[in-house]
Amino acid sequence: QVQLVESGGGLVQAGGSLRLSCAASGGSFSSYAMGWFRQAPGKEREFVVAINRSGSSTVYADSVKGRFTISRDNAKKTVYLQMNSLNPEDTAVYYCAAHYSVSYRPKTTGDLYDYWGQGTQVTVSS
Repeated sequence: QVQLVESGGGLVQAGGSLRLSCAASGGSFSSYAMGWFRQAPGKEREFVVAINRSGSSTVYADSVKGRFTISRDNAKKTVYLQMNSLNPEDTAVYYCAAHYSVSYRPKTTGDLYDYWGQGTQVTVSS
């Protein structure tokens, strides 16, 4: 069983930056690919970015390419999401998730993830 706790959300002006963290406990963190998803009010959950077990492969949604960067520190059992050039459309609850993986490429479909955090709110004001 893996427990995930996100932190780092908040209110930021358009053009600003935030860094989200997701700390894991339980399980073997380095066996899991990690992903970030988000859900805005009235919208379905959407994929943002994912990283494989070693950090050697990442996948980004087109909407965040060039602005967001995912990274992980397996020794600290933590995955990070650096978000730059934020705009109001990035406002959402951001969730980190984990799926057990032996594949090089991490999955982008939320239903394939095994564990989820409680989410952290990101609000971008115009």
